[in-house]
Amino acid sequence: MALTRDQIAQRVARELQDGYYVNLGIGIPTLVANFIPEGMEVMLQSENGLLGMGPYPTEAELDADMINAGKETVTAAKGAAIFNSAESFAMIRGGHVDLTVLGAFEVDQNGSIASYMIPGKLVKGMGGAMDLVAGAQNIIVTMTHANKHGQSKLLEACTLPLTGVDCVKKIVSDLAVIEVKDGAFHLLERAPGVSIEEIQEKTAGKLVVNGDVPEMVF
Repeated sequence: MALTRDQIAQRVARELQDGYYVNLGIGIPTLVANFIPEGMEVMLQSENGLLGMGPYPTEAELDADMINAGKETVTAAKGAAIFNSAESFAMIRGGHVDLTVLGAFEVDQNGSIASYMIPGKLVKGMGGAMDLVAGAQNIIVTMTHANKHGQSKLLEACTLPLTGVDCVKKIVSDLAVIEVKDGAFHLLERAPGVSIEEIQEKTAGKLVVNGDVPEMVF
């Protein structure tokens, strides 16, 4: 059974480490803030100028002026700092972000990512994605394994305009956890009830399967 958006975010949260500075992209990545392990200190950074982002607010906590890069209302964690976007991007470009979690239209077997535009469709802008993939020390992508037409989004080579080249380290899709290295997708885990054969069928790029691949546990 394919993972829900929340389950994808929950699985990504297991990649966090104490003391990490983490940037969460728009969409599924923002949900990771809700699943930070108890007792772990992680500073979430938003490129619009917030370091120390908390989970989504309850109705009582709602502040329309406190937003993330996706213009969603958020909370500020204890010790948070607010600054302008120039300082935020200096932090990103200076390599001070340990982990970036992004959504994507396509990822290829060399770790290149296409995430900001589809030709012929309205482009709102690339946001901070190009800076993030160049400046962060580790890139994890969250995505559906295939598009709504059933076509794979894990390709031999991206077909859409690239956001970054050879930068993605890991993918958490609705079907699997995959490490990207040595010019191939390496299957690490599969969603509960999802077969290796289904993952192979929906992966257009080179997929490496070594031995018994465990199911994710939630």
